[in-house]
This record gives sequence, C-alpha cells and structure tokens, in this order.
Amino acid sequence: MKTLKIDNIELVLSHPLEINAEWIGQNESMRQLIACWMVVDELDLPLTPRIIGFPGIGKTTLAIAAAKHRKQDVYIMQCTSDTRPEDLLITPVLSDQGKISYHASPLLTAALTGGIAILDEGNRMSEKSWASLAGLFDNRRMVESVVAGITVTAHKEFRAAVTMNEDSSTFEIPDYIMSRLQPGIQIPFPDRADELRILSYSLPFSSPEALELCVDYLQKAHSLDLPYSVRDGINALRYTAKLKHADPSLDTSDIFKKTIVQILGDEALDLDSLAAKRQSSGEHIPSMNLGDFFFSEDNDLNPDYNEDDDK
Repeated sequence: MKTLKIDNIELVLSHPLEINAEWIGQNESMRQLIACWMVVDELDLPLTPRIIGFPGIGKTTLAIAAAKHRKQDVYIMQCTSDTRPEDLLITPVLSDQGKISYHASPLLTAALTGGIAILDEGNRMSEKSWASLAGLFDNRRMVESVVAGITVTAHKEFRAAVTMNEDSSTFEIPDYIMSRLQPGIQIPFPDRADELRILSYSLPFSSPEALELCVDYLQKAHSLDLPYSVRDGINALRYTAKLKHADPSLDTSDIFKKTIVQILGDEALDLDSLAAKRQSSGEHIPSMNLGDFFFSEDNDLNPDYNEDDDK
C-alpha cells in the first residue's frame, strides 16, 4: 500500500491498472490520442480529449493502449450518475482503530504520480461532480479537496482522457467543462479486415467458421448503422465456442444464430427489419426546420426555403 503526504495529510494511493491492451487497426485514432498528450514546447500543455463511440467499440482499450505506448501507469475512474465530487478526489475511511485515513481516487493518484487517468463513461456523471474537476483540466492543472483540506497540483507528466458513450442514458456535459475536454476523437466501426483481426486476437480458440459468421454479421450491422459492436461479437463467439465444445455435433451456424438471439434479442436475427423499424420509430430523423413540418422543402411558402440552395 503506497502513501504520499501532502500538507501533513497522508494519502493512501490507488493501484494502477495491471492489464495489457493492444490496439488493432484504426491507427488514426491512436495517432490523434497520442498527439493530444504530447507537449511540443515548455509553454505547451497536454490536452484532455474525449473518446467518443458506441458502447463496446473499444474506447477504453484505445486509451489503455496509448498509455502503455507512453510507458506510463494507467488508472481508470468509472463514472456513474451516483459519482460524487469526493469520489473523484479523496474519500475519508474510518479504520478499525477509529482513525480516519484518506484514500486518493484513481484520478487523483494519476495526477499526483504522473500517471494517465481514464474517466470511463464520463457523460454518465452529473454537473456537480464535473465542477470539482474544472481546475484540473485547464491551465491551472490543480484541484482542491474540501474533505482533506488540501490543494493538489498535478504532476507534469499527468495525462487524462474521457470516454463517452453515444446513447440516451447519459447527462449533457456543461459547456464550461466541455471546453476543457477537447478535442473529440471519434472511433468508427472497424472495417472487415480489422474486425477479423480483433476477434481473432481476443478469441484465438474460435473456429474460422465461427469467426467468419461473426464478422459477416457485424459488418452488415455496421452498414445498417445498428449499434452492435466488437464486444457483442466477442460475447457471441465465446458463447458459440462453449456450446460447440459441449456438443460437437451441433452445426456452428445454428449455434451462432442461437447465441445472437440470447445475447442481442430475437429481432437481432433480421438486421434489415430491425434497421427499418429503428428508422420508422424516429431514431434517425433527418435535421428539419420548423417550416419543413408544414411545407415541402422547395415550396416558396416555406420560410426556411432558400433559392440559392438550388443553384
């Protein structure tokens, strides 16, 4: 258990993440993230980017792989709607001797020791919690803990990134915080070759037939803009391998279809119908102005119609 004393307050530090992560393909995303963490001049400061994408697409894996590339310890702070400001910094813990010990969060530990902090699913956190980090992510690079009564200045090698999911179960991050979390690094779905490499690396024991079935399925889902990710594919392949091992006489294709139903639901078997249903339900409504609800786009009576657009 490592400790660090600041202004006569002894802090118990969090442990770094012990995991190896390899980023396969999509080199542009890795290049952008590493560039954000560079310092090109004595007066320069690192950026704190947002890593954006669908759940399971590899946002956290990218950040961990980039941290390992820089040969720095990596700390993950899991953000939820219940995360409090003190959870992000210092938590007082009452020991069995009746004394209070102060435990530094993974984020604060990274700031103190010069590690890399990943705020995972940051847009699930409320504005109140974000407000406590404003000074850490601007040119001050410092944060104050009200609980411990100390102010911490970040180590010069401290870096951070925030992963964000693209779904409806998230908070809107306030502008004054968003301006500190720049730029946004968008992770697209991988192409066929990269997706096959990722699945083969993650599950080397999967049969070639199962891998091809999974890649075909995921690539069709991506083409229809359905939110099925590599993580879904890994779960389906892992379950397929287990069922096949339990009964080798079963057909791999039939097993894979069964796993899709059990993991993603019945409607996931017919991707075309599911995509059409999502479209008709309004999940992909095109951008419209108020006048478009009453007049066609090229109607002269439409107040939003612009003749210059037709030229």
